[in-house]
Amino acid sequence: MNALAVFIGGGLGSLARYGIGVAASRCWNGPFPWGTWIANVLATGILVAVTMSVTPHLAQLNRQQQAWVLLGTTGFCGGFSTFSTFSLDTLQLFAQGEVATAWANVLFSVAGCLVAGALVWRAVGH
Repeated sequence: MNALAVFIGGGLGSLARYGIGVAASRCWNGPFPWGTWIANVLATGILVAVTMSVTPHLAQLNRQQQAWVLLGTTGFCGGFSTFSTFSLDTLQLFAQGEVATAWANVLFSVAGCLVAGALVWRAVGH
């Protein structure tokens, strides 16, 4: 049941990432990979929120509830976030001579994810 939950969550996360990528490319022109950035920042926030909310109660969850947690964390967030695409985007920017944009991508991606995670961590109360 856990493997199926991760599989379904991963598919849903990948579809959501695709949708955000399409929407971002329609909204913003230019070399910065906004779709990847948005997906990674949102995935970080979701992952921190679910993990921080569930971790104190993990031992009390039944198997079905644990599968839902895996669907949302390992599955959805794993399919929705994309370190490999972030890396490829950055390498392509360097190769295209967009050195400043490549470094901005690194800086804004790491900072954006950490800020999103910290804000959610704080909001959840830990």
